[in-house]
Amino acid sequence: MKIVFAGTPEPAAVALEHLIADKRIEVVAVVTQPDAKRGRGRSLHPSKVAEVATKAAIPTYKWPSLKAGTESGDEARAVLGNLAERGVSAAAVVAYGNLIPTDILDVFEHGWVNLHYSLLPRWRGAAPVQAALAAGDETTGASIFRIEQGLDTGPVAAQLTQTIAIEDTADDLLTSLTYSGRELLADTLIAMDDGAVELIPQDDAEATHAPKIHSADAQIDWSQPAEVIQRVARAHTPAPGAWTLLDGQRFKIGMLMPTEASEAAELGAGDVAAASKKVFVGTGTRPLEITRIQPPGKKMMEAAAWARGQQELLAGRPTFGARESAAEAGE
Repeated sequence: MKIVFAGTPEPAAVALEHLIADKRIEVVAVVTQPDAKRGRGRSLHPSKVAEVATKAAIPTYKWPSLKAGTESGDEARAVLGNLAERGVSAAAVVAYGNLIPTDILDVFEHGWVNLHYSLLPRWRGAAPVQAALAAGDETTGASIFRIEQGLDTGPVAAQLTQTIAIEDTADDLLTSLTYSGRELLADTLIAMDDGAVELIPQDDAEATHAPKIHSADAQIDWSQPAEVIQRVARAHTPAPGAWTLLDGQRFKIGMLMPTEASEAAELGAGDVAAASKKVFVGTGTRPLEITRIQPPGKKMMEAAAWARGQQELLAGRPTFGARESAAEAGE
């Protein structure tokens, strides 16, 4: 089966490597975002997908837009049409990050087939894993669907499910779903080519939405129940990183865990205390244990190690500060 691959970041690169290695599939071309500025020197660097494609000597296209009437969009239509004539029957999409116009969605026999990290129609949008964690979902998963005009609204070809554990972070789930999802994507593409896939329309009435994450979303409100705070922290780990204020400075919180009633004295919301080589913080219900913390200008560290150097501060029972407004949070 001949395909085009469209994707940009690391998870997409992992999926592309898997498709290249699959002897049933031939990746004829790759579409990715243009080189982006990174690092202190702000020099241009190719996307992770472009790096994989270059190593495999696969023709790579970095169109800034696919919109008709633009130079890159018109070139894209010519290239994609030519690929379809050469026997390419589908485009596999993983975190491409660019709008695919309606008029090219049907250029290939099986269309543009997307790997999405949720059990559609639940959590359509940019941050489905983070949304599932923050909402307290017990399961998540991956869906393969054929892209249509709406946002993640196309008919579903296949799904897999995964249980969410109490210590799972967004990074944990994204990594796990990337590796299981890449196999689902490859198998679904082959099944499509064999005519063995039934595309099932989504029920829009069951849809929920997962918008893009901003830094302000990751600020912890210590007046919330402990369970909510713990989920929100995991949902924003590692990026943008759950954070709070102490003496006007931002501290990132790496992991929060439930406590036993006997482990910590009652603490007010945001109050911080150390006991038995552990660090605790009060919430709107019961205390949580801070297991990892990142002070300003330092790396993430074990909270107990941080506490050993902050005995005078902790003796005064400090309190993590009030929430900032979106403007103050840099939004």
